[in-house]
Amino acid sequence: MQRFSISLMGALLGISLVTAAVGETDAKAAITRSERCSSLSRQVDEALETHAAATQVTAAKALQRKGNRFCANKKQAQGIRMLANALKLLGVTPIDPVQ
Repeated sequence: MQRFSISLMGALLGISLVTAAVGETDAKAAITRSERCSSLSRQVDEALETHAAATQVTAAKALQRKGNRFCANKKQAQGIRMLANALKLLGVTPIDPVQ
């Protein structure tokens, strides 16, 4: 009987560890590329307001338009890159919502 309870405890511990690991990966994968596009576009809008005197404002706006077009045309990876580059032109580090 004691061996059975030890085996049962070991099995339950293993299951709980696997469940915890799966739960963490689900939390990280919760944001979609479309949501990331929207988040970065909002960040570019905010950066354009706060960095209106930056020398690269025109180029950043052009990259934002391209990025938004890519995101709208189901090419989110390219759109995300364009939007992140627009932020970098303005001297702003993109904020990752997963953090």
